[in-house]
Amino acid sequence: MSQIKLSENFIKSNVKLALNEDLYPSGDITSGLIKNNNIIEAKLISNQDAIIGGLLFVKYTFSLIDKKIKFTVKTKDGSFVKKNSTIAIIRGNKKNILVAERVALNFLSHISGIATKTNQFVKLAGKKCKICCTRKTIPNLRVIQKYAVKLGGGTNHRFNLSDEFLIKDNHIANSNIRELVSLAIKNKKRKKITVEVDTIKQLKKIIGLKFDRVLFDNMSVKNLKLGVKLAKKYYQTEASGNINLKKVKSIAKTGVDRISVGGITHSAPAIDFKLEI
Repeated sequence: MSQIKLSENFIKSNVKLALNEDLYPSGDITSGLIKNNNIIEAKLISNQDAIIGGLLFVKYTFSLIDKKIKFTVKTKDGSFVKKNSTIAIIRGNKKNILVAERVALNFLSHISGIATKTNQFVKLAGKKCKICCTRKTIPNLRVIQKYAVKLGGGTNHRFNLSDEFLIKDNHIANSNIRELVSLAIKNKKRKKITVEVDTIKQLKKIIGLKFDRVLFDNMSVKNLKLGVKLAKKYYQTEASGNINLKKVKSIAKTGVDRISVGGITHSAPAIDFKLEI
């Protein structure tokens, strides 16, 4: 499984924005009550089973507050940990550790939450069907969220609107579906073309045109099986639409190549971590 590589500059710039949000305009006035020379050792502990993600964000959160804080990891991004596992040991100035604590935990909780939820879908879908995310991401956090999906064993859909053609229902409304697909095929900036259909009738209208993938949206398992059978010879196949952990296994068994799940980014619950002093 290939990973998205996040540069040090990218991580630090996001951490700086988060710290500024937390500390503007007057800093941590409560932690300011603590004496400066109080050195402690704290454990970062997971309160749940989880796939870990975001350790470099945590590391830089502490180091940008105080470069003398020592951050020692006990696992790595993409690893599974059991409840009550120690993720890292932090040693340094107590006041500065407390200043950085919430921002560090927020990154870790969010990224690990997406990785963990993605992994639950991946296990149910099996080895032959890929789980991929969508563009349903929190504004300005897309790269981080898609990084988390990869940690959980998932696959990334397009990053933005220029990555590929995705002809959806609202593009097709009041338009000729074959004409739109043909225009995309003829486009000089030839990129992959995915066409969304929600009925077998729509699928039959476009079979034979030279595009790459057909996306079955909100279809019943029965119709999805038929759609895959008709399309498999010509195209890659994908299913989407209100897919949850209860449905994903039966959908994967229809033979689709991949399943896109918006919920793994926009609705994944955060993993609970604690800093124990």
